[in-house]
This record gives sequence, structure tokens and C-alpha cells, in this order.
Amino acid sequence: MTRIDQARILVVGATGALGTSIARRLADRGARLVLHGRDASRLADGPAHVAAVAVDLTDADAPEAIVERAVEALGGLDAIVMAAGVVGFDGVAETAREDLETLFTVNALAPMRIISVALPSLRESASEGNQPVVLTISGIVSELPTAGLASYSASKAALAAYVAAAGRELRRSGIRLVDARPGHTETGLAERPLFGTPPRFPRGHDPAAVADRLVRAIEDGATALPPDAFTGA
Repeated sequence: MTRIDQARILVVGATGALGTSIARRLADRGARLVLHGRDASRLADGPAHVAAVAVDLTDADAPEAIVERAVEALGGLDAIVMAAGVVGFDGVAETAREDLETLFTVNALAPMRIISVALPSLRESASEGNQPVVLTISGIVSELPTAGLASYSASKAALAAYVAAAGRELRRSGIRLVDARPGHTETGLAERPLFGTPPRFPRGHDPAAVADRLVRAIEDGATALPPDAFTGA
């Protein structure tokens, strides 16, 4: 189990509906937080008494800047929550190169690089007797690629595959990686696509309930959260 009270936690994408819900729950449990987002003014609306870093994940040095700021503010890292993401809707023939690059940078490459850059701090946390954890959210599309969401599905599947392999690699170091794959969640992300027009989705999960499940996963030592882990969320 991972103790949240006084844990040093970086939340990437803390200004979205799900990231905000997760951050508030972690703060309520006594975690020491650094919140990341693109918009400094929205970060100011997060939990009180936390540090913030406003960086666009598409910036070339964003992973290094985010991790450096978090380690500087907290004196180390015990956990990372990756809640950032972008989505786009169109057929495979219409996806522009720059949109494809943005999807993969935000949804896959930046999280991968953040994990890599943070490894020394996470290993140090493990050596101190803690149980460091990284939580990512690839979503159900990483298991069930969806027509009209080919690029988005692929970016999330890349993240899920990376976390599965990296988790096995890092287990001996005492670092736990867990990927969450909830179904459609009512975060409003689908109404703010990078490109395209969203289809009509059925009613999705409540973000507050999903956030509760994710925080429990950090605490209880889960190593995977498949779609059925969110039944009733």
C-alpha cells in the first residue's frame, strides 16, 4: 500500500475536470502537491498551499521543466498522476500531421518522458522505504480502438503498452506503475476536441467517482485498472 498522507505528488494535467478532482482528493488526504497545467490562472483555482507549474506539454523541454520544478518544490517525488490529455475526431484520411503529432506528444510521448526523467527521484523514494507509484489514464480506447478515433486510440494504446512494459521493468526497483482504463467520463474533454466534431456519446462516468477510484488505486497497491474496475463510477 502507498500512504498518501505527506506523500510528495506531482499531478500532470491538474486543470482538467478529472485532474482537479484527483488533486483535491489527494490534498484532502494530506498529500504535498505540485500541480501542472497549461493555464497559470486555472492552476490558481486548485487546492491551497500547493506549488504549481504552468507549462505546455508540447514544449520541447516540458517534461524536464515539470519534473525539475516538482522535485525542487517538494524535495523529491513519491508519486506522479498523469491526468493530461487531448482528443480529436475524424477519419484516418483527414488527420493532419500537426494534429497527429500533438495527440502523440500530449497523450503518449510527454508522459513517457516524464516517467523517464523522474526515475532518479522515484528510485530515491523507494530507497527511503516509500512505495513510489506512477498512475496513467489511457482509457478504454487503449483496449478497444474506435472508428473515428483512430489517432486518439493509437496514442492512448502507446501509453498503455509503455506503462505495462515499464512496470515490469521497474518492479524490482520498488516503483509501481498502474494504468487506468475507464470508459467515457463526463470531463468535458470531448466537447473541446483538438479537431473534428464529437459523436453523440452515451452518458459517461461521473468524474468524481472515477477520481475516487483512482485515488484508492494509489493507496491500495493496484497494478492495473481495466474498464470493469469503474463499474458504477
